[in-house]
Amino acid sequence: MGLLDEIVGKVTSMLGGGKGEQSGLLEGVMEMLANKESGGLGGLVQAFQEKGLEGIISSWIGRGENQPISADQIQQVLGSDVMQNIAAKAGIPPEELSGKLAEFLPGVIDKLTPDGTIPEGGLLEKGLDILKGKTS
Repeated sequence: MGLLDEIVGKVTSMLGGGKGEQSGLLEGVMEMLANKESGGLGGLVQAFQEKGLEGIISSWIGRGENQPISADQIQQVLGSDVMQNIAAKAGIPPEELSGKLAEFLPGVIDKLTPDGTIPEGGLLEKGLDILKGKTS
């Protein structure tokens, strides 16, 4: 599972070891990306498409440079329920969360899709499980 370990290592180091607030933020994002009810990462891509922001998330999944996203666009795509849930896990006010996610989410999605495609066959879930174990 060398590639998966490498991805987990990159995301963890990107977070400075996954301590405190960042660990809670990562946990909330992992739950969102692994949530089968909302469609996981594929569902997130669909939400971006529905809001006319497909180009942004496609840049994160693709191999090129990640396009930036604004805090308002994050709020628009995720909605208040998801934002409240992640904010509670991270222990930060929801008003601050969208800005942090605007900085954090592009890198996480980029690291979880190193081949420029959404992993299939449960690979994403396995990676998220391993990542969760390293930050607990």
